Amino acid sequence: MSPATKVDDRDRGYIVPIGGAEQKLNNPEILSRFVEICGGKRSRISIIPTASELEDTGRSYEKLFRKLGVRHVKVLAIENREDCSEPDYLDYIKRSDGAFMTGGNQLRLSTTLGGTELATLIRRRNAAGMHVAGTSAGAAFMPEHMIAGGSEGETPTPDLVTMAPGLGLTNKFIIDQHFRQRDRIGRLLTALAYNPFAVGIGLDEDTAAFISASDDFEVVGSGGVTVLDPSDLSYSSMDTAGRGEPVSLIGVKLHILVAGGRFAMATRHARAR
Repeated sequence: MSPATKVDDRDRGYIVPIGGAEQKLNNPEILSRFVEICGGKRSRISIIPTASELEDTGRSYEKLFRKLGVRHVKVLAIENREDCSEPDYLDYIKRSDGAFMTGGNQLRLSTTLGGTELATLIRRRNAAGMHVAGTSAGAAFMPEHMIAGGSEGETPTPDLVTMAPGLGLTNKFIIDQHFRQRDRIGRLLTALAYNPFAVGIGLDEDTAAFISASDDFEVVGSGGVTVLDPSDLSYSSMDTAGRGEPVSLIGVKLHILVAGGRFAMATRHARAR
């Protein structure tokens, strides 16, 4: 599930994972920033509420985006795999400047969208410049390797995380959400121990990483982003640890970034602003 090939000389659109519980009323900084990069009031935004089991989730975000001045917003009521071939939905994605995936259960997203025409189109449109944001479950679903579930805890163990294929917008990052609030550092470390190629992004609530076409990102929001970089990993006991046994990892680099903080993927360099 690799990212789609870049189109001509156009930059890939932003990928915007959000840690969940983003501010929606008083100071919706993250949503406002997303609207801004999509083109402001003239933009066209698709809302994909598939992860949620609540009937009003999509409409609630539609009202929020309209309140922020967006004139063209459509909820794509995708409930099953058949809906992913609906011509009206595909046409709207083709004409959208941004797509937004709500929270809920990321397995509802992967099992409903995975391998469909709609998922392929979202990847291609992102490669052609459409920006894609997702909050909570929507954020977890974005990368090639998706954290499907797991347990709380600080120390990695082989059974602390369940992985599944994600949407595949990026293969550079593994993303977790509600990070500090739900004590998820252990499961993100476990995911990285299985594949030290990627960099881990742990998003606090009301916090987002705006990932550019160069895979650099900037932090927006009121919380922090935990960056776990295993590029200098010198030792891992993942291959010998049994179920429930702690895993030793030596050489993992950790950064905590807050609003304005940046991370450059090419150099693996973090800076405060």
